[in-house]
Amino acid sequence: MVAVTTSRRPELLEAAYRYVLQHGLVDLSLRPLADAIGSSTGVLRFVFGSKEGLVAALLERARADELRLMQVVPEDADLAVVATAVWRWLADPSNEQILRLWVESYANSLIQPDGPWGGFAQRTVRDWLDLFERGQRPGVARTPDGERQRSAVLAVLRGGLLDLLGTGDEPRVTTAVESAIDALTTPKLGALDG
Repeated sequence: MVAVTTSRRPELLEAAYRYVLQHGLVDLSLRPLADAIGSSTGVLRFVFGSKEGLVAALLERARADELRLMQVVPEDADLAVVATAVWRWLADPSNEQILRLWVESYANSLIQPDGPWGGFAQRTVRDWLDLFERGQRPGVARTPDGERQRSAVLAVLRGGLLDLLGTGDEPRVTTAVESAIDALTTPKLGALDG
């Protein structure tokens, strides 16, 4: 029984992940989740240890989607190309559910830092900053100016995402985000080449 139940962990996690993409994570109740995915609360508790263990596993599953995006960005792309590729992914309507889950999880990691969301915001910020650093020349990336530049790009993308999810006005938000990316990544006249 134990081996059979634990071997179902990947299957149960994927089914639970599809469920939370539709219903959210904050008010997650095990009974409706178990009913929807053809399991039981006892099996879910056994496989994931607790509701908090399941939430933590779901957050890591969501992060896996985020990390997968980072693998499709070309290795030799500059920061503007990387940021634009990330924005296209963020603005793609097919990603709306995962992004709403991300926003929910990000906010909860700030509100409940000791709960299963603890550290989620910090980890995702670090993931994105690491990706943007790969888009900078080494002489720029390892400087305070390089860190400020990629932090500003991240702030623009995150703000644009929140605005897009709140309004659905993709043309307006995309124009603003692309303009900001251009302003943040275009070398200034007279700037030292890194």
